[in-house]
Amino acid sequence: MMRTVEILLVIIIITGAFVVSSLFAVLPSPRQVSPINLRRLALTTLQTLDADYALSEIVFKSANDPKWDELQIALSACLPPNIVYNLTVYEVQNEGQQLYQRIKSITNAESLGISSDAASYLTASSNVTFGVTPEKIGERGVGGTLYILNCSDANGWWITGYTAQKLAQDLYNLLSPYFKRTVMVQTTAQLGQILNGTALQGETLQSAVVINTFGETVPIPSGYYATQGSQDSYGKYCYILGQRVRQYNWTWASIVGWPFYYVSNTALFASNQNGWGIYGMVQVSSYGLQAFLQGLDNQPYSHTQSSTGSPGVVYLTSIARQYSNYYGIYPSPYQTATRALPQSIQSTFHLTVTTCIFTPVNNYYAGAVYRHAGTGALLALGLTRTPDIRLTALGLLCDYKPRLYRSEYTAMGTSRLVVLQLGQVGGV
Repeated sequence: MMRTVEILLVIIIITGAFVVSSLFAVLPSPRQVSPINLRRLALTTLQTLDADYALSEIVFKSANDPKWDELQIALSACLPPNIVYNLTVYEVQNEGQQLYQRIKSITNAESLGISSDAASYLTASSNVTFGVTPEKIGERGVGGTLYILNCSDANGWWITGYTAQKLAQDLYNLLSPYFKRTVMVQTTAQLGQILNGTALQGETLQSAVVINTFGETVPIPSGYYATQGSQDSYGKYCYILGQRVRQYNWTWASIVGWPFYYVSNTALFASNQNGWGIYGMVQVSSYGLQAFLQGLDNQPYSHTQSSTGSPGVVYLTSIARQYSNYYGIYPSPYQTATRALPQSIQSTFHLTVTTCIFTPVNNYYAGAVYRHAGTGALLALGLTRTPDIRLTALGLLCDYKPRLYRSEYTAMGTSRLVVLQLGQVGGV
């Protein structure tokens, strides 16, 4: 009985304490607990009003045009009833004058209260043409030539759904504005010519970028270069490629899969196929990549194998996403990698990763630019087919970082600044 009384007393004491504390507690108002973000609401409202460019059209009309009344009706309909506003339009003027000149204001209140916030929105008249002029790679130094392998006498592999020639044309359209000179290498004989140090069209050979559009295959010229590889599945040819990349300070780009896994020349290997029915090529296997890296590092040639990894799904790095927005190139933010290069090649072949397109997984780099301590570089996209040339373009642009020069307004009355200021009244 005594225990029961004690429990009842404890309950009474706790309940009394709770009631007394509740009487003196001061709770914040709902507005303080969860305030409206007026700045975000203002920006969203301006974007909504300009969704079909109606706002951009109205702000350039005369101050007494009836369209302003329609704008005010639409503005009121977009906002909650307890929100007051002031929308002001300014003319953006040329340098040497007052930068902003007020054109017109519309409001639904004499005052916005003691607390308000605002957002701004820049509009352009319909007769304005926006343009971007990219800086040419090589303008601030040597190089500036882009070679795209478009050899008609070679076949590709792991470029499912495409031909190397179609990829070459797409890459030309995408990247040629960023280079001083873009040259399509049309045959394996022309490839042999630049490997021998002879320009095709008077272009600068040194410090060029060479994009291999043939996937895991690399075109091989006949004659000297083919002879060099005959004893060991053409690994020696890949070794010479590495030496040339080092000699000429090239950046060699492999767009997908395991680089240098096959060599191709449809006339030289007319009766050879890669085991999957693609004729005109010979398998070099994993010896090709190892040989190329040996040549790039000026190591003695040895017929040894390389390795790659399969980290699975990989994601664009924050830097790659930043440059994706800057250059307006938008590949999928995640890809599947089954031929990623291991981190260990950096120390083995004196390489430094200067650009990382995808976040490394378990010490495997699915897309990175490896620059040699001396000269030369390799961009390797060890992704699963089918290739996305936007990733190749993004990797090169991330590494070279050409600047974009955007067009400036040169005529009066081409742009106006809209400022929407919001306040909150009533409610709790």
